[in-house]
Amino acid sequence: MTTSETTIEKPAASLSPGATWSKLLNRLATPLTAGLFTVSAISGTALFFRWAPGAFHTMHVWLSMVLLAPFLLHVLKNWQSLMGYAKRGTLIVPLAVCLIVALPFVYAGLNGARGSPSSRAVRLMTQVPLSNLAPVLKSTPEALLAALRKQGYGADSASDTLEKIAAASGKQGPELLFALLPLR
Repeated sequence: MTTSETTIEKPAASLSPGATWSKLLNRLATPLTAGLFTVSAISGTALFFRWAPGAFHTMHVWLSMVLLAPFLLHVLKNWQSLMGYAKRGTLIVPLAVCLIVALPFVYAGLNGARGSPSSRAVRLMTQVPLSNLAPVLKSTPEALLAALRKQGYGADSASDTLEKIAAASGKQGPELLFALLPLR
């Protein structure tokens, strides 16, 4: 028999808590970080381009929070390497750049700006009565009401907003707006 055939591994129960923790870090930290980051990157990209935000928003928010746990495990696992980067000064500059890039978004968010100008315009268009929206869409309030009813929405009055009509149907206002946009 060779040496490898006679080697007997210790059962997991006999490992010390420190060894078990180390084994967990080595096995899970990086793969979970990579997997959850991939999910976060895909859902974040979908949200950025407004691809089915209803399908991606909750997943993105919650799984990004879950990502924090394996991220912390990954940091613990690679603590010595990170300290090496810090000692050489190669960690500080990238972290500072990330912070500097993030600050304008925080500033804009704290001062009331929410989203891009186009997303704010869409939000505004869904919050005005159909009677005010119709000229913008080169239509009449009656034609908009008829189009919404034809698509199965409970549109009762030209004084209703797309947000109100959408909410009654379990939809988002922008979905109704995009359905009403003339094809060109």
